[in-house]
Amino acid sequence: MSAETPLPIRHIARAIVLDPQDRILLIAYTSVHAKGPDGAPLRFWFMPGGGLEPGEDHVTACRRELEEEIGRADATIGPQVAVCDGPFHLFRQSRDARERYFLVRLPDDRVDTSRLAETEDNPLIGTRWWPLDELRASGERVEPVGLAELAAEVASGTIPVQPRVLTWQDP
Repeated sequence: MSAETPLPIRHIARAIVLDPQDRILLIAYTSVHAKGPDGAPLRFWFMPGGGLEPGEDHVTACRRELEEEIGRADATIGPQVAVCDGPFHLFRQSRDARERYFLVRLPDDRVDTSRLAETEDNPLIGTRWWPLDELRASGERVEPVGLAELAAEVASGTIPVQPRVLTWQDP
């Protein structure tokens, strides 16, 4: 899009999904726009979630997305712990993303991602339960910046009084 044409605004609900071992569930995607240092399409990790449908609030959208993407209709949506607003260019459709992140603690690590690919319009690699220390030391690209650190804080029981403001990495 040109500088004169604003990006479409998309309101999004995502979940920081933790299992009983305090691992975070992330989804790996391939960017159709950005390249990694080796010239190959950039791989990045993101939380489950997606856009609000007409008439939905963020919590309702988060619950629906978790059922669609990871097969968990029983997820309890916890407090909103972060926001990330601004242009995001790694997905097929660039957007002015207005994302809200909610803490979700699952009683087990059971997920069903069989429907995940049909809900995504971007190249999907797969999912993984990441131990937080391993994720922070991995060098993998995680969006948004600071997600691994925030997840470690909320896993330890520290819930921000106000949602933390996170930012996107440069493409």
